[in-house]
Amino acid sequence: MISAGHVGPLELLVIQPTPFCNLDCSYCYLPDRQNKRKITVETLEKTLNWVFSSGLVRQPFTLLWHAGEPMVLPASFYEEATLALERSNVSPFTVTQSLQTNATLVNEAWCDLIRRRKIQVGVSVDGPDFLNDRHRTTRKGGGTLDRVLHGMQMLRDHNIEFDVITVLTSASLDYPDELFDFYIEHGVTSVAFNVEEIEGPHVKSSLSGSGMEPRFRRFYSRFIDLVLASDPPLRVREFDFARNSISYHQQPNARTQECRPFAILNVDYEGNFSTYSPELLGLSSPKHGSFALGNVTQDSLESVLAMPRFLALDDEIRRGVDLCQETCRYFPFCGGGPPGNKFFENGDFATTETLSCRLHKKATFDVALDKLERMKAMT
Repeated sequence: MISAGHVGPLELLVIQPTPFCNLDCSYCYLPDRQNKRKITVETLEKTLNWVFSSGLVRQPFTLLWHAGEPMVLPASFYEEATLALERSNVSPFTVTQSLQTNATLVNEAWCDLIRRRKIQVGVSVDGPDFLNDRHRTTRKGGGTLDRVLHGMQMLRDHNIEFDVITVLTSASLDYPDELFDFYIEHGVTSVAFNVEEIEGPHVKSSLSGSGMEPRFRRFYSRFIDLVLASDPPLRVREFDFARNSISYHQQPNARTQECRPFAILNVDYEGNFSTYSPELLGLSSPKHGSFALGNVTQDSLESVLAMPRFLALDDEIRRGVDLCQETCRYFPFCGGGPPGNKFFENGDFATTETLSCRLHKKATFDVALDKLERMKAMT
């Protein structure tokens, strides 16, 4: 049995306000995104009480509203949620609220809430319409970019800063200049790239084809050249992480956040909870059963940590991390890779390389190292 003091501390609490999304993105990993049920205030309060009584809260953490479109619920719900959070937080630590949104439902009430409550915002958009509207569509198959840009403009009009997450597909790799110009034109100051991953019901990625890795490296190298030549430079999450790791020797723990039990806690709209990769919540496997380990209304952290099902899951994830450490030279800058990617691509957590790590970790790190070496040689 693992004791509560040997898991966590909690770094990220992911709460699913609803599984529903008003869009129908082709690469979405959510298995139940047509379900319009919503978390109740009662379930939310039980979730927060569970969290703060669990012993996991030993430092500040982030509460991320995600795993469905959070703005499907009105801003007034999150006002209630914030008050519930303030009542439940018996710790001395600050909780930062964050939400990831497609921005199509931004309105005045949302802007008012975000500013007053200092909620961090991430906007999902994939660039110009010929890229974004290929995959990020309405439920009737229509384009969404116009509505997203309207939402982004409202955020800017209210002086609300936001980051952008873009999912890179095979089509994206031909257009580094167009993507860069799109971000600059629309006032984006910080971007993060996710690659189209094999996750959940999305069982095939356009990035899986032959010759994709050199194409990705060419795209990313050109994009970073544009970034470094801009003034002020656009912030790129992947480049900043690699640069800090290389220049300042900032390295993750031996196990990355997604590989450490209860560093991340994922809770769905019914109060069912899991840990490790958020993408595992709501799914199951023949070997491990449901990845939901319990429910906040009836299962304590101690009872979950004693479950053979949890112990087997943690052991398999740990063995995967050990294999990465033994075989991969990028391990000091990665920490073992997301177990969700390993499971969905390789069918087992005790495995190593995935499409995600080849592109999102290794390629971006190599490009950053090359750029930094060139910059150093010029000084």
